[in-house]
Amino acid sequence: MTSAGLVLAAGEGRRFGGPKAPVEVDGERMVDRAVRCLREAGCSPVLVVLGAWADEVPDAEVVVNADWPEGMGSSLRAGLAALSQRPEPDAVVVTLVDLPGMTPAAVLRVLEANGELVVATYDGTRGHPVRFARAHWPAIIASAHGDEGARGYLGTRTDVTFVEVGDVARGDDLDQPLVV
Repeated sequence: MTSAGLVLAAGEGRRFGGPKAPVEVDGERMVDRAVRCLREAGCSPVLVVLGAWADEVPDAEVVVNADWPEGMGSSLRAGLAALSQRPEPDAVVVTLVDLPGMTPAAVLRVLEANGELVVATYDGTRGHPVRFARAHWPAIIASAHGDEGARGYLGTRTDVTFVEVGDVARGDDLDQPLVV
């Protein structure tokens, strides 16, 4: 099974005070860190959905979401639509750009878990990354609206596999600017 990586990074970061993708944490842009984690775990290709901020992202293909103000749902739709144009991959691992504690080890656990719908958990709390088999993409695209990506779709399913990754990663997102 081949798995692509998808980074959702199109938002304007209202609470944060600006787009998070170009923000550096420990000398690395958030967007580059997310791409690196997916690549090191074995995802290929890796796509990044940008919108409020757009620039080149090394080692990734950029998808510009013109509808980014609609919320994360529009970015998930844009990324899955772009991947749907390819004969492969069989699955996609989706993550958010603002997870500085995500690690390749967490992505790898999600990749290696059994099931077509896999969700990372942190001490039992759902988070990212998540993996969706290709067969689910059309339904996820149809259900992703506003700031809700696949949450609504996953909530209707009884076949979701939950994988604990809290021992190898942190799931907290970056909603406040870092104080240096």
